[in-house]
Amino acid sequence: MTAGELREKYLEFFKSKGHAIIPSASLIPENDPSVLFTTAGMHPLVPYLMGQKHPGGARLANCQKCVRTDDIDEVGDKTHHTFFEMLGNWSLGDYFKDDAIAFSWEFLTSEDWLNLDPKKIAVSVFAGDEDAPRDDEAAKKWLETSGEILEGRIDYLSKVKNWWGPAGITGPCGPDTEMFYWVGAESAPEKINPGDLADHPKWVEIWNDVFMQYNKTAEGKFVPLAQQNVDTGMGLERTLAVTNGLDDNYKTELFSPIISVIEKLSGKKYGEFVEADKSIRIVADHLRSAVFIIGDDLGVPPSNTGQGYIVRRLLRRAIRYGKILGIKNNFTKQIAEVVIENYKDAYSEVERNNGRILEELEKEENKFRKTLEHGLAEFNKLSEKGITGKDAFDLYQSYGFPFEITKELAKERGLKMNEEEFAAEFKKHQELSRTASAGMFKGGLADAGEQTKKLHTATHLLQAALRQVLGTHVAQKGSNINTERLRFDFSHPAKMTSEEIKKVEDLVNEKIKANLEIKREEMTPAEAKAQGALGVFEAKYGDKVSVYSTPDPSIGSGHVFSMEICGGPHATSTGELGHFKILKEEASSAGVRRVKAILE
Repeated sequence: MTAGELREKYLEFFKSKGHAIIPSASLIPENDPSVLFTTAGMHPLVPYLMGQKHPGGARLANCQKCVRTDDIDEVGDKTHHTFFEMLGNWSLGDYFKDDAIAFSWEFLTSEDWLNLDPKKIAVSVFAGDEDAPRDDEAAKKWLETSGEILEGRIDYLSKVKNWWGPAGITGPCGPDTEMFYWVGAESAPEKINPGDLADHPKWVEIWNDVFMQYNKTAEGKFVPLAQQNVDTGMGLERTLAVTNGLDDNYKTELFSPIISVIEKLSGKKYGEFVEADKSIRIVADHLRSAVFIIGDDLGVPPSNTGQGYIVRRLLRRAIRYGKILGIKNNFTKQIAEVVIENYKDAYSEVERNNGRILEELEKEENKFRKTLEHGLAEFNKLSEKGITGKDAFDLYQSYGFPFEITKELAKERGLKMNEEEFAAEFKKHQELSRTASAGMFKGGLADAGEQTKKLHTATHLLQAALRQVLGTHVAQKGSNINTERLRFDFSHPAKMTSEEIKKVEDLVNEKIKANLEIKREEMTPAEAKAQGALGVFEAKYGDKVSVYSTPDPSIGSGHVFSMEICGGPHATSTGELGHFKILKEEASSAGVRRVKAILE
């Protein structure tokens, strides 16, 4: 089975169960201040999981692009990735545990669908604790649905393993049930031992059904939700591997063309040496991720902060491991071209934005090679007195000089180095890095509440004002909102003058003072475009979209100041926003400016 067939089968199955198929959202979350990237299919759907009506209805399914980098240093084994695709289906207050479990079993085992061996499947359910009882409902449904096949292969696991959420400090959450597939060459055990599904390497998790039945309050209590939701996620890469009888995701057709190029460039064959295999996987995974982040329609180039820092880290780690493999010259563009070719049919944006992708990769690779030269010069100075673990870490932090290269050079020169000292310094750095990237802002979208809604609405007003003052060439290139401020990137060739900044500020505040209604309508993408709504129309939308507009009587009956395709959430009128103030206008990247603003 190919990846395309798996995506198609999944969506076809859920369409047959009454689900509307919705497109993948951007990897760059516009309205969620809790994460740098879209890390799961549910992230773009948080407003709907909280009760807002979705244009597609109460049953939804899609294949979502995701990036997770909190465990970046663990990538290199057979099953971990930074970029991955998540097949998901949702029930927004419609069906619950019984149907979700029945759908999962049918899709996995039916001859019409994946036709996986039922005897190689095991499931985990929530074991229960002081917050919520053991999920006997799910266990009972699994036994009933499987015709007792799963007897002896249900593992009861703690909240660490079998509980989802909330996305922030408060919000919807609940127990989940996970499906595992046996990838060992020998027969799957008929019965499992307690805890096997938590740590046995031959049981690979492929699907997770989350039952959002509680709301966690600010006091830490778990209160039953009025609207009970189902949120599921099936990892495309892992599932593709098991459907093809593989125990290694990197042997699937998603990676084999990429690995083939790495083999040619390095002269190393995948599957021959454990250490080389690890390096090949890291290069393949990280460059695939970088292509998707830079190539997103709201793409992010490498930089020293936020999302850009993650892109830089991915690229430099890939280049470093390419060097370990023996690749001498620039190579990221060659591998990126294969990634683009491999994914252009499923995600047209990578082909549409291929010029930007290749240009940014070449720039970053050249920059990193200079970094390595500077680091080498500094190493030569330090090595005169010997190299300490702290020196090695300073080289890494200040110059981006890889520890493996420091270690290699020290060995060549007969210098001893305290690796434990480096490891201790690195661990401190890693914790800070994880805090910065995984928890930039406290809470999730649900916690941000009214202030986030207001700032999101202000972003729409800002774009409309920029287009009026600077011209209609202005188009959104990125957006980030937290509970304190908004950040908006837009196409414009020059630095804004102080007069232009004041005009934009005044125009937004004029519309706030006018207390315009924020109107939400559902329509087809074609209707939205015909009415002049802003949106990335090259992107794939569902059959219906939400369009938010601000009717403005001051510019004539039936006219609007702002109109955009958007998933929300929003204030109900502009008068709720307060006073809009631009704090800073600066360059973001070539031809792209950035505005940071607040509401007072």
